[in-house]
Amino acid sequence: MKKVRVGVILGGMSSEREVSLNSGRNVHDHLDREAYEPVAIFMDGEGRLWVIPWQLISQNTTTDVTERLEAEARQISYEGLKEEIDFAFLSLHGKFGEDGCVQGLLELLGIPYTGPGVLASALGMDKHIQQRILQASGIGVPESVLIHETEWQNDREGVIRSLLSRFKLPCFTKPPREGSSIGVTLVRDEASLARGIEEALKWDLAVLVEEFLDGVEFSSIILEQDGEIRALEVTEITPQSDYFTYDDKYMPGRCRKFTPPRNIPPHAVEAIKQEAIRAFQELGFRSYGRIDGFCLKDGRILITDPNSSSGMAPSSFFFEQAACAGMLPSMILSRLIENALVIHRGKCGPL
Repeated sequence: MKKVRVGVILGGMSSEREVSLNSGRNVHDHLDREAYEPVAIFMDGEGRLWVIPWQLISQNTTTDVTERLEAEARQISYEGLKEEIDFAFLSLHGKFGEDGCVQGLLELLGIPYTGPGVLASALGMDKHIQQRILQASGIGVPESVLIHETEWQNDREGVIRSLLSRFKLPCFTKPPREGSSIGVTLVRDEASLARGIEEALKWDLAVLVEEFLDGVEFSSIILEQDGEIRALEVTEITPQSDYFTYDDKYMPGRCRKFTPPRNIPPHAVEAIKQEAIRAFQELGFRSYGRIDGFCLKDGRILITDPNSSSGMAPSSFFFEQAACAGMLPSMILSRLIENALVIHRGKCGPL
């Protein structure tokens, strides 16, 4: 049988390009060579696509890769992508890769891909809009408010007064369309509130101010297969820092993760799975997703960050939870590809 040419698309234009490189490298290495022919497609910081050899995939940073592209890689056009691959395994993270932009390109080219379609991908990147949708569906979310850059520039003192009257400190400020805790500030006083807003506005044209949650943080991987949606085992997150920072997420030894959870009772774990599945469905996610949230001390379950994709580094939640279900990395990656192919064959118009 002819092998499916799987384009592992990595790198990208977002602040999470280094995370994407690590994810894409791991996906590329673990694809089943009996069924798939991996093709590494690197998106550089200007959005150009390059077919790269293993020598570049193995580089430490996207800057290291970029410096060698002209000499060692082959640039391709967007239109030419269809001549190179049969399927796209999206290992891009953040803006322009996880938010519906690349998904729309692949729809126009007729290339099936992992994850949901354009709208659901966009919702998966916008924390403010997704919270409003989940809240309207009766799913618990944190108390939050969106402050636009123009509001802040026109009346900083008024914005600060309004926020301090609404939120108890500590609280969080974050850009609504960034991941990996980039631009997030734990606000403990009025001065750090102003600094947090300024920091978030470096990354977006608005800032989401969100209540501090006192409880146990969790992550739940959701899989769709044969029309059924199920949750894998839940992971409990215990970061070294005051919250789950970028370093806690990606630096070795900075965070402890327990799969299954140690400090969440079994009945709450089952409730988390059901809420995670509901969030997955309400946002229109397909194939797979990662739903993050908190189990509070008062027993409430709040969904804080539904992700239409997931990091796929070796120690990621994705592979840890798959291992609990008895699936090796190559097995779960094959399942994602097979599921996505079925989903795309059955769609009517864009996914």
